Amino acid sequence: MSTQKKILITGGAGFIGSHVVRLFINKYPNYQIYNLDVLTYAGNLENLKDIENAPNYHFIKADIVDEKAMLDLFAEHKFDSVIHLAAESHVDRSIEDPLAFVRTNVIGTVNLLNAFRDTWKGNFEGKLFYHISTDEVYGTLGATGLFEETTSYDPNSPYSASKASSDHFVRAYGETYGMPYVVTNCSNNYGQNQFPEKLIPLFIHNIKNNKPLPVYGDGKYTRDWLYVVDHARAIDTVFHDGKNGETYNIGGFNEWQNIELIRVLIKQMDEKLGRPEGESEKLITYVTDRPGHDRRYAIDANKIKNELGWEPSVTFEQGLSITIDWYLANEEWLNNVTSGDYQKYYDGMYAER
Repeated sequence: MSTQKKILITGGAGFIGSHVVRLFINKYPNYQIYNLDVLTYAGNLENLKDIENAPNYHFIKADIVDEKAMLDLFAEHKFDSVIHLAAESHVDRSIEDPLAFVRTNVIGTVNLLNAFRDTWKGNFEGKLFYHISTDEVYGTLGATGLFEETTSYDPNSPYSASKASSDHFVRAYGETYGMPYVVTNCSNNYGQNQFPEKLIPLFIHNIKNNKPLPVYGDGKYTRDWLYVVDHARAIDTVFHDGKNGETYNIGGFNEWQNIELIRVLIKQMDEKLGRPEGESEKLITYVTDRPGHDRRYAIDANKIKNELGWEPSVTFEQGLSITIDWYLANEEWLNNVTSGDYQKYYDGMYAER
């Protein structure tokens, strides 16, 4: 195992990124891991308190939208690999402010690609640019069928359009400049440390506090759900064993209509909170649908399973139970991340460094 490998993980203080950083720090002590995060509302250094003092961990506060900062960082550190997770990712926010998603997801990605290209100047042996994307770039499915790696792109929201654009740029740089790359498109993630604007942590919080559970439209929108620790495992697998220029879809083989997922969540929450079974169903509140709402996503993850040997390690019910237990046991984390107190943590830990 190379002692010289220097991996830049962008968005490493975010939900998925923090799980990837933790896995690489603990599993590969000979790798130097650089976590680059601008610490927006969804980036939280408390997610990494358990590994922040590891000798192979380095935190860099910077914005991928800052072209000069990216060029300077690559010139200084000579990262031989990039695992690019930094992104604006919330569909509702993209509807309100599409340009924010263009800046981060498109321009930010191109800034990283340019810095990577300019640093190695065609000498790409042993190098890799790994771009993490979403199943939403494929658009929407009918009642049958699955998204495959060869499915045509058909994004329907500003968020998915910005991610589709970034995917195209990564592939274009591979073809034009010979840059080694892989792309993965993943389904909905859930698990510990997810910012509570997303469905599962939001509803855990609302059920606990007897607040309404807002359900879009008829609640029959279907998603494929993947436990975040399994996604981190998949990223590890693709990073080390994936083939240059390939795309891998990562999914949980686990489709749920939103309303049925919510009922499973309610059942587990009521049991864990000592409430009568189904009591919290009265909190379900149907609300006006959001614009451009894709009806169904479903991933065919057989390529990564058959070629690289990866598959989910837990069922949805198991992963959901672990997730609920974590949120119930970490109320302080939830309060801090929603109040902004985690910025004090950043100032205390890194302001003088």
